[in-house]
Amino acid sequence: QVQLVESGGGLVQAGGSLRLSCAASGRAFNNYIMGWFRQAPGKEREFVAAITGSADMTYYADSVKGRFTISRDNAKNTVYLQMNSLEPEDTARYFCNAKFGIGGRRWLERTDFGSWGQGTQVTVSS
Repeated sequence: QVQLVESGGGLVQAGGSLRLSCAASGRAFNNYIMGWFRQAPGKEREFVAAITGSADMTYYADSVKGRFTISRDNAKNTVYLQMNSLEPEDTARYFCNAKFGIGGRRWLERTDFGSWGQGTQVTVSS
């Protein structure tokens, strides 16, 4: 298992940018598919983006495609989420997730397994 710690959240105006980081501790970081999820008050946790262990494939929710970019640095055991053109609807707590294994799009969007960090709050003001 890996332990995950997110950072980089904050308050930003609409149209602004933030970069989230997720530092992982544990073995074989490059064996994990890493993902970002978010949860707004009163809503269920939802998938945002994911990246394969070798970074050869990335996946995005339709709501963030073209605005957010997920990346990873396996030498630093860190995954990033660059968020541009932020909108008030992006306000949520953002969580990092690590999944060990192989699966398709529906598998990597699941919120019921994998390792989770404590989250970092992103607030976008209008």
